[in-house]
Amino acid sequence: MSTKKPDSVVFNTALEKYDASLKPYPTNLGAPRIEIPDTNAWKNRSIANVNHQLKTKFDGLKAEYESMLETLEFNQKIFNSKFSFEPIVGQTYHLYLKEDQTHFLSVLAPSECSFNFQGSFYLNAEQLWQKTAI
Repeated sequence: MSTKKPDSVVFNTALEKYDASLKPYPTNLGAPRIEIPDTNAWKNRSIANVNHQLKTKFDGLKAEYESMLETLEFNQKIFNSKFSFEPIVGQTYHLYLKEDQTHFLSVLAPSECSFNFQGSFYLNAEQLWQKTAI
């Protein structure tokens, strides 16, 4: 019959020996207290960083989406406008608004006429109109 060791004594019953020196943690009452590190500051910084990254990415995607919508809008406007020529890829054309609120596309620059100018557009190789500065 074996006797029960006190709780303050580290005895491994499976190996039948004292193994306090082999433990990765303190085992006697006089040992320093085990401190659990406070990870809240790290978590808060990480959460702030992740939120900032995701917001930045979202803002970039939102700006790209809005740009695509704007491109779609003026492409529809140009393709629905009146013009009596076949636009050439790589050329800049000018969109004007008639008095009856219909659009027409012209090769005439705003400095060469007195129509209600709406914008200048460049036809790229993908057959998409890109807004250009005059």
